[in-house]
Amino acid sequence: MSQDTPIMDPEPGSQPQTRPQKVVLVTGPSGAGRATAIHALEDLGFEAIDNLPLTLLPRLLSGPPMGRPLALGMDVRNRDFSVTGLIEVSDIIAREAVFDCSLVYLDCDMEVLLRRYSETRRRHPLAPDENPQAGIEREVELLAALRARADILIDTTRFSPHDLRAELARWFHKTPERGLAVSVQSFSYKRGVPLGLDMVLDCRFLRNPHWREELRAGTGLDHAVAEHVAGDARFAPFIDKVLDLLDLLLPAYRDEGKSYFSLGLGCTGGQHRSVFVAETVAKALARRGWQVSIRHRELDRQRPAGARKTG
Repeated sequence: MSQDTPIMDPEPGSQPQTRPQKVVLVTGPSGAGRATAIHALEDLGFEAIDNLPLTLLPRLLSGPPMGRPLALGMDVRNRDFSVTGLIEVSDIIAREAVFDCSLVYLDCDMEVLLRRYSETRRRHPLAPDENPQAGIEREVELLAALRARADILIDTTRFSPHDLRAELARWFHKTPERGLAVSVQSFSYKRGVPLGLDMVLDCRFLRNPHWREELRAGTGLDHAVAEHVAGDARFAPFIDKVLDLLDLLLPAYRDEGKSYFSLGLGCTGGQHRSVFVAETVAKALARRGWQVSIRHRELDRQRPAGARKTG
């Protein structure tokens, strides 16, 4: 791509853009969390595209202005990826007044990257027929110039996927109408309280579907399980008091400039009660106008799923 390549060439009849188009380029070594980051930005309202070839980027940005910010995931798995090319694209976009561009680099300790590859048994794209360590070392060296040029550097070494989503929310959730992203997640006390929670509420006082054989294999997402938990006389008053508390706290946190609030709801196995309570609270908050993402930690271990947006 030439330095003279025009990124923005408005289509005939398109309306002039009043505010710069936000563009976030996400890169970093394989295994550092790029896919999780792209999903997180999508939950935050971004138009998210992963593995877009660099040669197609000018065509994408030369079209009519998008109604929301754009997040692009790029790394060595892109068909035409090059460090020089990505730096050049970033520089070109940054020079255009109609764009507000940020380059996000997800960093990670090499030992942790190696462990992640060992756990997943994936082949490294730069060393498909060798030990993953060889590919990791090559990739870290290759991306050094991008790391140095990054506008935002996030070290994911000690991050869970949820921690990474929370960090990106702190950087990029700037919507003035709401100003606060709320995460609601269920968990099992057997596996410990998740990191990064602002508030934890215990749901173990509610009657437990585990003791009903026909409900044991279900989850709080199932209608029969939900009815069983909701039938507890303490359920409705509990939800009312939780929402009353959040009605008080969330606007106060937003007014103090906090951009992210994370609520954890725990029960014994993290499968029934906490899941249904998390769903109930999240949907109620979404109806009140908050941007809410839901995560069920124990259910996510059984099937791939990240935080999902409600409302």
